[in-house]
Amino acid sequence: MKTVDGAKLLASLGEGIKEVRGRLTPDAPMDRVTWFRAGGLAELMFHPHDVEDLATFLKLLPEEVPLTVTGVGSNLLVRDGGIPGVVIRLSAKGFGDVELAGENRIKAGGICPDKNIAAMALDHGIAGFEFYYGIPGSIGGALRMNAGANGGETKDLVVEVHAVDRKGSQHVLSNADMGYTYRHSAAPAGLIFTHAVFQGQAGDKEEIRAKMDAVRQHRETVQPIREKTGGSTFKNPEGHSAWKLIDEAGCRGMMIGGAQMSPMHCNFMINTGQATGYELEYLGETVRSRVLEHSGVMLQWEIKRLGKFMPGYEVKEFLGRATA
Repeated sequence: MKTVDGAKLLASLGEGIKEVRGRLTPDAPMDRVTWFRAGGLAELMFHPHDVEDLATFLKLLPEEVPLTVTGVGSNLLVRDGGIPGVVIRLSAKGFGDVELAGENRIKAGGICPDKNIAAMALDHGIAGFEFYYGIPGSIGGALRMNAGANGGETKDLVVEVHAVDRKGSQHVLSNADMGYTYRHSAAPAGLIFTHAVFQGQAGDKEEIRAKMDAVRQHRETVQPIREKTGGSTFKNPEGHSAWKLIDEAGCRGMMIGGAQMSPMHCNFMINTGQATGYELEYLGETVRSRVLEHSGVMLQWEIKRLGKFMPGYEVKEFLGRATA
């Protein structure tokens, strides 16, 4: 059931849209974008050619049109009713570069895979980036959520972040401006991160390689990396491990339709075949409800959920249970 109309939205943008050089796709299927391989349509998807093209488009876009920004789709759950308005997905050609930016400094585009910046650091003997080798996402997402693993966090490396706002104006933010806390930044939600500069320290290549190999081996051993998954489903509550709470609540391997909490790592939700966005989100809320009932802990989603529910297939938080 189609619930968006991208052609109508595109036509409403008028003649000015001819100035835009990037690709505009009405009714873009988000199940081809997200790693879950589930979800509805984006009303209109835009792949900007470069920063200037992005700014041009945003200046043309009416304020009332909803705007959503996605990365590579690694930790994204799209609901089956689709995403209204415009979805911006940065192009690899315009925003995927990674390069040296000074002594032990690296500049990376917003859509650059995290593992690419780790590989660049290894090539040049720059330590501190090893944890990125185990994060299946892009730099833009890492900046937004202060991505981390294996004892490292994005906040430890950021020097400055370049961004474009909803009106097409460009900004440069310092590390302090980003307001980092655990798996969160306080940067305005409307900013689109185009690239950033990171600072590491001089290191021994063999030691860096050994740490990256350890990260890779850990992921391959304990995480379902070959499945259709969104990575860690829930944040670790203070003083707890999310997977332990899920396991203790009896949710390891739990299935709803084609959605399952991985038997290998029960804080990873997977699409075993043809799971819908509804089944995935309903499973997640079922787990949250059971963990709350068992331990009294309210798990918080780490996966970002976007879009509209299909009529009759709404999912309430904790399945509507009282949380007070």
